[in-house]
Amino acid sequence: MTWTAPPVKRNEQLGSLGSAAERQLLEGWLSRHRETLLSKCAGLEPAQLARATVEPSGLTLLGLVRHMAEVERRWFRRNFAGESIGDVFTGPSDGNEGFDGVQAADAERDFGMFQAEVRACDAAVAGHDLDETFLSSRGVPLSLRWVYVLMIQEYARHNGHADFLRERTDGATGD
Repeated sequence: MTWTAPPVKRNEQLGSLGSAAERQLLEGWLSRHRETLLSKCAGLEPAQLARATVEPSGLTLLGLVRHMAEVERRWFRRNFAGESIGDVFTGPSDGNEGFDGVQAADAERDFGMFQAEVRACDAAVAGHDLDETFLSSRGVPLSLRWVYVLMIQEYARHNGHADFLRERTDGATGD
């Protein structure tokens, strides 16, 4: 039996976030966007996930999953938590943040690595205050709050890409 991207169970109802405390609001929206990316992949086989469907772009759904694992690691673990760790999928000098090197045969492994990275990122920031800061590579102090907002916008942007990729793959639309 061929592996397919698993279905996604939504954990957070957006209406319940309307009066949530700031941390719960940020975590809830980030979780929603993480789930949205995975839901755009749900039910697809590895070859479908690795296929570029919006020519001339080489962007793929699997590439987006890999990219977001890289971006989460960079901002939550390396930058904020100060962990001295390498990349999830790519070498430190390629600059492609997971988009390149997509192989259908690695889809199940890549999904597992994305999910493991999300758990590690959540653990890296657990118990830290949103006002805690770190110095960016440009020497600018940035807060954990800023990282959450950055991640939410990064997912929102790429989930829009995922909408087009999924529709071109099998016609599926919607959230």
